[in-house]
Amino acid sequence: MRSTIDTGANALTADQLDAFAHDGFVVLPDRFGAEEVERINDAFSLLAAQDCPENIREKSSGVVRTAMGLHLRHPLFAQLVNDDRLLAPARQILGDGEIYAQQVKVNAKQAFTGEQWQWHYDFATHHHEDGVPEPIALNIHIFLDEVTEFNGPLVFVPGSHVDGPAPTSLDTETTSFPLWTVGPDVVAPLVERHGLASPKGRAGTVLIFGDTLIHGSPSNMSPWQRRIFSLIVNPTTNRQRTDRRPDHLHHRDTTPLGEVGGEY
Repeated sequence: MRSTIDTGANALTADQLDAFAHDGFVVLPDRFGAEEVERINDAFSLLAAQDCPENIREKSSGVVRTAMGLHLRHPLFAQLVNDDRLLAPARQILGDGEIYAQQVKVNAKQAFTGEQWQWHYDFATHHHEDGVPEPIALNIHIFLDEVTEFNGPLVFVPGSHVDGPAPTSLDTETTSFPLWTVGPDVVAPLVERHGLASPKGRAGTVLIFGDTLIHGSPSNMSPWQRRIFSLIVNPTTNRQRTDRRPDHLHHRDTTPLGEVGGEY
């Protein structure tokens, strides 16, 4: 249900809302400026240097693959998760209810060593592991580096959300991050129907996609790193029902996110 609230200058256009409904994702270029992105990257670098469970490392190289719980570890990220440039589009898509930060992280693919993310969709893991009831959460990305065809971009099966959640199985072997994945026998016919899409863009680009959209990303063989900030927002009415995993993997604090603009 689309929101009835006034989302102002950060609102999605009717065409962007239609694209999201049809494809399962929408790309918003130049939402964040170069200086803002630099500050985000500086804060991430400080946190990535820490030796803690929130920093999940690559299976082969040991470099940080994902740094999680960022809004609880640095004030910049606490401000960023409340930024209206991220929340206004989310509210248009989700409706007028309260939303919370389900997951806050940076997915990093270091030059030459960044490993793949298998074919998956976010709801499968959050449903099986955390008991999230409905597939309505949104993943909101900020590109922290230019994302090209060379440095491990996300690849979507556009429209793969239309038929609802696809069958999945738990993969604990391929990478260091256990993930409920979608097999080739499911992906192949969906790609035959819908094709593939790989959003790319400058640092500061925002990408929003839905909870059942099938996606993955290849390893980064290039000499250019690829860092992406990810905020997963979920309606408070759809919060997790189990607490099996640590808080940094799915936050138990469902305090509603606000609307705070400005530069970092």
